[in-house]
Amino acid sequence: MSGKFIVFEGCEGVGKSTQLRLLKDYLTESGQPAVFTREPGGTPVAEAVRNLILDKSYEISPVVEAYLFATARADHVRQVIMPALRRGELVVCDRFLSSSYAYQGYARGLGFEMIKQINAAALEDCKPDCTIFIDMDPAISWRKQNGKTITDDRIENESVEFHGKVYEGYKRLAEADPTFVSVAPLPEKSATHRLILEALKKRGLIR
Repeated sequence: MSGKFIVFEGCEGVGKSTQLRLLKDYLTESGQPAVFTREPGGTPVAEAVRNLILDKSYEISPVVEAYLFATARADHVRQVIMPALRRGELVVCDRFLSSSYAYQGYARGLGFEMIKQINAAALEDCKPDCTIFIDMDPAISWRKQNGKTITDDRIENESVEFHGKVYEGYKRLAEADPTFVSVAPLPEKSATHRLILEALKKRGLIR
């Protein structure tokens, strides 16, 4: 495959969506077309699974939750990510497998090995070339500092302790995974954006 695969990871409310938008604007303005997508989601099937996963009216066990994410991922990989990479395109995804490791594997207590096994068939050997990890403790996230809350998201509304474990999981992944680039976000969004551009250019993924 001649395409390149970039993933953004991080806890809730740390500015990940903002940085994805800034990167999309930069790539568009600099004439570097890219496919922007998200997990769970990216296809009609995966978006339907996303709605189920985040619906607060359901009580979903950790194992079922992990399988739902893998189900959405399997369709997303086959319908969107791999076809684009085979065409030689740049793919930028909001969350991927590392989210399952951090949220279900670590914070839910299923373990990294179980997440690996559940996702083995879903991945089709699809691996990121670079994972930009927005390295910020969710307890002091920008969303927390601004006093904002999201009430219609089952996972977003988990306890402070849960989100703290998610962060610990990400930190462990960052230490072990060479594709990870940890970026501590700065108060000025454009400054964080520049750090991300520098990291991606250094790895030869964008111009």
